[in-house]
Amino acid sequence: MKYNSFEPSANLKDYVKCYWTLYEEAQAAPQTQRILPDGCMEMIFHFGDHFKQINTEGDNIIQPRCFVFGQITKTLEIAPTGVTDIFSVRFHPGGFLPFAEFPLNEMENRAVPLTKLFGESGKVLEKQMLKLADTPLKIALIEEFLLNQLSKPQAADLLAKRSVDLIMELNGQLDIGTLSEQMKLSRRSLERKFSKIIGLSPKELSRMVRMQSVLRSLFANNYENLTDIAYEFNYFDQAHFINDFKEFTGVSPKKFFSNNLKMASLFID
Repeated sequence: MKYNSFEPSANLKDYVKCYWTLYEEAQAAPQTQRILPDGCMEMIFHFGDHFKQINTEGDNIIQPRCFVFGQITKTLEIAPTGVTDIFSVRFHPGGFLPFAEFPLNEMENRAVPLTKLFGESGKVLEKQMLKLADTPLKIALIEEFLLNQLSKPQAADLLAKRSVDLIMELNGQLDIGTLSEQMKLSRRSLERKFSKIIGLSPKELSRMVRMQSVLRSLFANNYENLTDIAYEFNYFDQAHFINDFKEFTGVSPKKFFSNNLKMASLFID
């Protein structure tokens, strides 16, 4: 599996976290990959074969070739159907809103085709992108498209953006009541703004950000026991940490470092 990431231009850095590419030859026995919630939305272009999305009921959905995936609020399982060759735009939490022409809350856990999101301009973008082979040309084209779409940057509510920045800065370890007081907004008003801009509640984003901080720490450090990491990240106790971990990853901490998390580990940064 070959993964690379690229920085956006200065004009888009407030919205786009990075561009990334992923390539892997077709496998005789394709392995299911588990993708974890992290608050970021993605615009995906499949230059290779399609991926299939595996539902809890056991049936499979073939993803579109080019799409934006909405907020992931539960563990997502996907698997390649052949050659993996992906180019993706990874947005900051709330970063996709200025480009959205579709309700974010209707995109939750869904891959929405570019043609449905952007109409004819999405169809043209898809056609032009899939003709390109070089990553710099792909980045140049997608940046031109995004900058053209960025006609209303003021659409992102500044108070909610400040709230997101604070949650990210504190690694999700912020009580929502305290956050609403600091922003001088009622809890209900803050939740409405988050739902509009990010597609998540403040609590959901905080939990995702905290779990991403936990995962970074697990990859970087050795812990003698789970109690140490539970208290380091302000969980009530070890049981609370384990329950949260299982909810976001679908496995216990002891099973976390398994092969089917190799794709998820690429995005813990």
